[in-house]
Amino acid sequence: LLTVTVFLSTLTPKFYFALTVTSSFISGLIFVFEWWHFRKYGTSFIEQVSVSHLRPLIGGAENNPPAPAAFSAGESEASRQNMPECKVWRNPLNLFRGAEYSRYMWVTGKEPLTYYDMNLSAQDHQNFFTCDTDTLRPSDTVMQKAWRERNPQARIKAAYQALELNNDCATAYVLLAEEEATTIADAEKYFKQALKAGEMIYRKSQNCHSQSPQHEAQLRRDTNVLVYVKRRLAMCARKLGRIREAVKMMRDLMKEFPLLSMLNIHENLLEALLELQAYADVQAVLAKYDDISLPKSAAICYTAALLKARAVSERFSPETASKRGLSTAEINAVEAIHRAVEFNPHVPKYLLEMKSLVLPPEHILKRGDSEAVAYAFFHLQHWKRIEGALNLLHCTWEGTFRMIPYPLEKGHLFYPYPSCTETADRELLPTFHEVSVYPQKELPFFIHFTAGLCSFSAMLALLTHQFPELMVIFAKAV
Repeated sequence: LLTVTVFLSTLTPKFYFALTVTSSFISGLIFVFEWWHFRKYGTSFIEQVSVSHLRPLIGGAENNPPAPAAFSAGESEASRQNMPECKVWRNPLNLFRGAEYSRYMWVTGKEPLTYYDMNLSAQDHQNFFTCDTDTLRPSDTVMQKAWRERNPQARIKAAYQALELNNDCATAYVLLAEEEATTIADAEKYFKQALKAGEMIYRKSQNCHSQSPQHEAQLRRDTNVLVYVKRRLAMCARKLGRIREAVKMMRDLMKEFPLLSMLNIHENLLEALLELQAYADVQAVLAKYDDISLPKSAAICYTAALLKARAVSERFSPETASKRGLSTAEINAVEAIHRAVEFNPHVPKYLLEMKSLVLPPEHILKRGDSEAVAYAFFHLQHWKRIEGALNLLHCTWEGTFRMIPYPLEKGHLFYPYPSCTETADRELLPTFHEVSVYPQKELPFFIHFTAGLCSFSAMLALLTHQFPELMVIFAKAV
């Protein structure tokens, strides 16, 4: 100790200045390297080395994440990687343009739909409601042009022209119901007229669909029109409070056209059944559609989590659970929430009202912010209705982020999280909405540590240079 004291007393201020400058430079290099490694690989180099190499040497158990499960039965790794990442889907619960989107714009002055979203809808309408035989019927020829019109008033005007040529033009009534009707009740009246005309045309197409490929295409188009009208009528009934009637219409539609499951009518049915609090029926629908071979959705994953949370949420307490451990039912509920959050990590912030909602777009990106907005817009009330469900979600959802592997080429239960969701969501959601981005990992501890060390040592170097005598006294005192 005496030797060390004598040695320190002989050191000059230049030595302390050189020491702090050197340490500042070295810690700065470490900080730059750490930051580069994190940007490229998503992990801290120091943390990765300590976990992978040092922990086994000192007897710690290595915590390897479980291998990712296949997305569907018999699916190879190559097919998973070649899977289309950012396919945009029609929103099963999209609102009515005239009765809802336009009313929002009248009140707020903000445009709720983007041009990209409306352009996708125009393409859908042309695919659903037109075919090669439209030239044989003048009213259908007019409607073929109407779906391509960008101006809403021009589309409405064309729909009236089609009705003048043929009073039984179902697609003209569909356009008026969607865009001219300013209330749901008015839209329902138009859809009832469209249903009457659509059923008549559908029966005619059924009788002659085998005569030629053109007649088959016409039957396909008339089927699309009929299914669309019945679905929208069921949604009108749901919005007007006739929920049991809406449920019956949706069930009948799914039985009549079972091959059109890609339209996701079951998601409309799930929402209506939750409003009725018919949880046994909701579970029956989930048992049919929450299958490993079917593409998932936020509605499927979060509804399954809601039902499992409902069994334990009323009596759930984080303090009690930490003392006695989780029961089997609580573990199932937490795992269901983790599964849902891994599928779409944007939803919890809307359900917990940490982010404000906007009107859902007409198209959604599965696993994206647009799907989260569309789900929470309709299902937030169902989570609030079940006592303690949001509390359980709040206590458990953030733990998922520590479990999800990084980088994104990995995944536990689902195929890797798409890297293009942010770009697509920005095109689907209005400009005044702050798009949720995932993943936004917190910076590792060692990046903060090296940045602080670099700053602290640089500050010491500056003080040593400006006040050498005082810093020498301080160093000897320390």
